Amino acid sequence: MIHFKKLVAIAAIGMGFTVQAHAETVLTVHYPMPGFFKDVMDTISKKFMEENPGIKIQFASPSPTYEDGIQTIMRQAGTSEMPDITFTGLNRLRMLEERKIPVDLTPLVTKEGAQMAEQGFSDTILKLAQVNGKQVGLAFATSTPIMYYNADLIRKVGGNPDVPPKTWDEVIELGGKIKKLGDGIEGIDFRWQGDDWMFSALLFGAGGTMLSPDETKVTFNGPAGVKAVDVLSRMAKEGGLPMFTKAAGEQAFAAGKVGFEFQTTGALRNTIKNVGNKFDLRTAEIPLIDPVNGKLPTGGNAVVILTHDKDKLDAAWKFAKFAAGPYGASVVVPGTGYVPNNELAAKSPKYLGDFYKNNPLFLAGLKQMPRMIPWYAFPGTNGVQVTQTIVENMSRIVEQSATPKEALDDAAADVADLLPRK
Repeated sequence: MIHFKKLVAIAAIGMGFTVQAHAETVLTVHYPMPGFFKDVMDTISKKFMEENPGIKIQFASPSPTYEDGIQTIMRQAGTSEMPDITFTGLNRLRMLEERKIPVDLTPLVTKEGAQMAEQGFSDTILKLAQVNGKQVGLAFATSTPIMYYNADLIRKVGGNPDVPPKTWDEVIELGGKIKKLGDGIEGIDFRWQGDDWMFSALLFGAGGTMLSPDETKVTFNGPAGVKAVDVLSRMAKEGGLPMFTKAAGEQAFAAGKVGFEFQTTGALRNTIKNVGNKFDLRTAEIPLIDPVNGKLPTGGNAVVILTHDKDKLDAAWKFAKFAAGPYGASVVVPGTGYVPNNELAAKSPKYLGDFYKNNPLFLAGLKQMPRMIPWYAFPGTNGVQVTQTIVENMSRIVEQSATPKEALDDAAADVADLLPRK
């Protein structure tokens, strides 16, 4: 007869094995911009956990913007508060890599071999989240700026909404006419606030660059930059661009009080929802100052693994591939408006193959994909200050408190002082 204490011990051992067999790996995930991504993240994580019952996804408090997001991670780096995974703006991956915070995914990608391409991760897509040859993350959501417009207001001023403007001159002319309609109607909302992305759209669209190839000199105040800020100034002077905040601009456009809105294609789903049936919403490609050589910055973010815990790393890699893979892309695109970051998702009928046929408003971003180049990441530790300097000087142009050239040169001088000394 087995002694009672031995029975308890045997039961305890059995329970231990049971608990261990069913133990969950818990991953804490941080992401920015919940207005765009909350529903998307909830959907992706739910599906992932269904397919991977041994892994639990829990979310840290999301950050309102990419800039807030990177600053949160920088503060938490090396502490118990740092999440296991974060979604970082593509232009801030460099800041993480230079401080050796994220896991280098290069060995994991190499180990996967041909399976990465089979899952839609082409070399071009992988390079979007590479820094100095290292795979810092996997591109999750990618976008370019597009033109949203109110077809009803275009008609009111004699324009043809079926043939949207292809040049900034046409946009400014129509915007000015729309502004003259009165009744609180504005011509243009150009999303210059928050970061340097929309300035990049004008600059790169004119064939310009931020810095010299060796990154020692500011070049954004060269001829292309002058053309870029001149367009922004003309929007304010002639095209009916007011000093909107980001929220005020979105609300005014959705209310039918703005003719043109220029911002990320990632806002498309929310814009469609907010506009509803109030007016005839259309989208088109954003004009380029140099239609031959012009490019567009690739906005969006990448999924980055921060945990170096061996027990969590395999689970984190599974989640990163799933979120950035074909299923994740098939949720992100219709749920936001971002362009597909995964080639399999874009081509396969199982995912997005038929989506664009049935949703023509989403085509503008897709058509611009050949123009996409990386969102420039400034070197050194002052990336956030550099961005803020550019934004502050764009504000001076819009509010007409400085000439375009003055503001551009002031921004260039300030940025030069913030660059690392070689």
